[in-house]
Amino acid sequence: MAKLTKKQKEAHGKIDKNKLYSLEEASALVKEITNAKFDASVDLAVRLGVDPRKANQMVRGVVTLPHGTGKDVKVLALVTPDKEAEAKEAGADYVGLDEYLDKIKSGWTDVDVIITMPSVMGKLGPLGRVLGPRGLMPNPKTGTVTMDIAKAVTEVKAGKIDFKVDKTGIVHAAIGKVSFSEEQIKENAKELLDTLMKLKPTAAKGIYVKSAYISSTMSPSVQLDPKVVA
Repeated sequence: MAKLTKKQKEAHGKIDKNKLYSLEEASALVKEITNAKFDASVDLAVRLGVDPRKANQMVRGVVTLPHGTGKDVKVLALVTPDKEAEAKEAGADYVGLDEYLDKIKSGWTDVDVIITMPSVMGKLGPLGRVLGPRGLMPNPKTGTVTMDIAKAVTEVKAGKIDFKVDKTGIVHAAIGKVSFSEEQIKENAKELLDTLMKLKPTAAKGIYVKSAYISSTMSPSVQLDPKVVA
């Protein structure tokens, strides 16, 4: 195991491993223990008491973080010519159709979110092998397949993210940057946690939120008190 640097040891020393922190405490502490020279992302990881292998226990949804993610989200709008102006005015970084489909076939995936229309989804089907593993395949459930292109682009640019539980039962999402204030980190985390609670499957038995941690790209994790989550 690699040895910890002096700064890493200091960061670990500030965390009480026997304590479960409130959202306020964790939001302040994650800023304090991050020593990266860049504006690190703040992440929230929540272990749920669900079995993702069962369709009736899959947890997936979207949430608009009140303070955004702090990231400049690159959006590709795959739309027909009559929707191009709408997409551009809403702030899409790339707008078009066939030329971008050809680029994706060639391996280009330099975007964060793809938004498209129902009539275009047929053309995207063959690209599932490229887009699926990267989490880029548009989905009506996340609002990325829609006729209201302007609204979808605006929401994504404003901080709307989609999430789903992985095969180990964990939901992981970026909820901001270390440069955010403690209050902004706390409010973004609470918005995601509240959304997860609303999405609790009726088939899920026992404890729903087993554990939750806040961390930054370069910091150790701070464990939240489940009581502030549930």
